[in-house]
Amino acid sequence: MTRISRRTLLAAGAGAGLLTACGSNTGRGDGGGAGPQLSQWYHQYGEAGTEQAVERYAAAYKKARVKVQWRPGNYDQQTAAALLTDSGPDVFEVNGPTLDQIQGGQVVDLTDLLKGVENDFNPAVLTPKTYEGRIWGIPQVVDMQMLYYRKSLLKDAGVEPPATLDALVDAAKKLTGSKTKGLFLGNDGGAGVLGGTPLYAAGLRLVTEDGKVGFDDPAAARTLGKLHQLYADNSLLLGAPTDWSDPSAFVQGLTAMQWSGLWALPQVHKELGDDFGVLPFPKDGGQGKPSVPVGAYGAAVSARGRHTEAAKEFVKWLWVERADCQEDFALSYGFHIPARISLARKAAKLRSGAAADAVRFTTDHGYAQPLLWTPASQTAYQDALSRIIRGGADPEGELRAVVRKVAGELDRVKNAKKAKKTS
Repeated sequence: MTRISRRTLLAAGAGAGLLTACGSNTGRGDGGGAGPQLSQWYHQYGEAGTEQAVERYAAAYKKARVKVQWRPGNYDQQTAAALLTDSGPDVFEVNGPTLDQIQGGQVVDLTDLLKGVENDFNPAVLTPKTYEGRIWGIPQVVDMQMLYYRKSLLKDAGVEPPATLDALVDAAKKLTGSKTKGLFLGNDGGAGVLGGTPLYAAGLRLVTEDGKVGFDDPAAARTLGKLHQLYADNSLLLGAPTDWSDPSAFVQGLTAMQWSGLWALPQVHKELGDDFGVLPFPKDGGQGKPSVPVGAYGAAVSARGRHTEAAKEFVKWLWVERADCQEDFALSYGFHIPARISLARKAAKLRSGAAADAVRFTTDHGYAQPLLWTPASQTAYQDALSRIIRGGADPEGELRAVVRKVAGELDRVKNAKKAKKTS
């Protein structure tokens, strides 16, 4: 799947109780403690209030002076470069860490921080931050993607909410008219956002548990070929004013169904009331199952930092001990699921309606991109998926080439691991 960032869509007012609990100091991110000074990096969130919130959390910490840095631009590239120097952050938010960062000794082992509470973190997002039984990042929130559909449009067309990929293809065609397309998967036709989701819907995986290619199977070509059928039927909305992460095309009636994220739900509800429903990506084939991509930015500690133990203490305080701040961060600015299962269960905003459905989808059908799925594997697969969807390229031939590339990447990773052990 494509790694998921918190998006720039929604701003909700923060509850007064959570604000007070997480510290009412409104300083510009310098922690109030008298200990060492720690640098903490975040990528630039678009959700109003998030920057002020993380500065408030930092100011409430008393064992160190925490300086928050808000980092616009290509954040993942910035942090990857900074981890190779002595001038990077002590604590940082990471869309990973990547396997190369872990194997390269660039991040600190955080396993001991979760002792006794590791089972309370959603395994779908904790597993990709775990390598060889050790935890390298603490998940902050869970983001997930799902299919939104307009109830009234489906009812008028005599279409049931699709439970299979074949039904989705048929529904999208029936729902397409002169002013409304049946389905929006992004302006590229879905290659960028769907990633491995259709493979999981076919009962396959990107990488198996024993580290092998997980989609060297005829079912993969069958399923991906159906994505091209959507394009060939002219059922897909293309060239929308905003892309898949923004629900504008859906709420404006440009499409009857749209793939987007949980973060879009409050805006959809505000605009459409109860005239919408949500679904996981539908299963395909006899071995298939519904599929829901999930992801999480996490808090990590740089191994090149000057105060690694103090940084670990701060991470534990904020992302393990301070459940009030964690719930505030997840639900007071955008709309996300807390990474802690206990918090997700009790959060009032997630107990009913489509939000409760989303939590259930995540628990029952959620998958995250595995650590062994390297950027090179991702690029090869996504390029092939684009050629299949929009160009009508032969799925079997495209997938054979991708399987070879991914197998080579998995071998490279295994060899790097062996080399590290013998060095």
